[in-house]
Amino acid sequence: MTARPAPRIGLGRLSLNQATVKHLGLADAAALCARHGIPAIGLWRDRVAAVRGAGLHVSSLCRGGFFTHADPAARRAARADNRAAVIEAAELGADALVLVCGGLVPGSRDLGLARRMVADAIGDLVPEAQRLGVRLAIEALHPMFCADRSVIASLGEAVELADQFPADAVGVMVDTYHVWWDARLADEIARASGRIAGYQVCDWMLPLPQDALLGRGHLGDGVIDFGPVSAAVTAAGYHGYVEVEIFNADVWAAPADQTAATVRARFAAAFGSGEPAGSGVPG
Repeated sequence: MTARPAPRIGLGRLSLNQATVKHLGLADAAALCARHGIPAIGLWRDRVAAVRGAGLHVSSLCRGGFFTHADPAARRAARADNRAAVIEAAELGADALVLVCGGLVPGSRDLGLARRMVADAIGDLVPEAQRLGVRLAIEALHPMFCADRSVIASLGEAVELADQFPADAVGVMVDTYHVWWDARLADEIARASGRIAGYQVCDWMLPLPQDALLGRGHLGDGVIDFGPVSAAVTAAGYHGYVEVEIFNADVWAAPADQTAATVRARFAAAFGSGEPAGSGVPG
């Protein structure tokens, strides 16, 4: 992608994904956001009970998906769990339910089979999502996670899959950690216009840790150029919250207030401070 300055998104669109402060319960995470002027939060399903009275906007709910099971009973259980996730997202008023679609079917090397199972399962969820006004956000994961976490391994694949369904029900999540490397990224983001249901940011750290999933860092600590990605996402019509989602053992071990202050400062450095945080839900 051609280097361009990041658009001045502003702190009023900052959302802290709960995974960034993994060891905090939701009430403490909500209080942390309030102390640091962070107006929105991205939630994980196992910690949602306290958000209803916290006064925070829910930019996403993680997660649905993991559709690829060999056993029919396991597939039925996964679909039931995903329907429950749609209901939870509706109750929380979340902007999107994030789908991490699942890797290869256990015992199989057939990528086509796994991808067909994903498409079928999403199609099964669409009527319920439309009925409840929930938008499903297909998240493409970096190709190194294709075998075990998601056979949807590029933004282009995610867009092609989403295009099979109504735009109000199925969109895509653009996560810089997973898509920054793609030579076609600018074109794929443009093709996703009207389908971008969320935007997540963190940096790609080197060297990768033994658990590659934890190789994410604060903005500016790694190799990602956020300017062109953010400019493309903005040009494609996305003006919602921007979630900072960091999986990193050192970040998790740091004091939560230190982490929140760093998130806010790095976000402002990358995207501008804009209007004061908490000035309203972005349109």
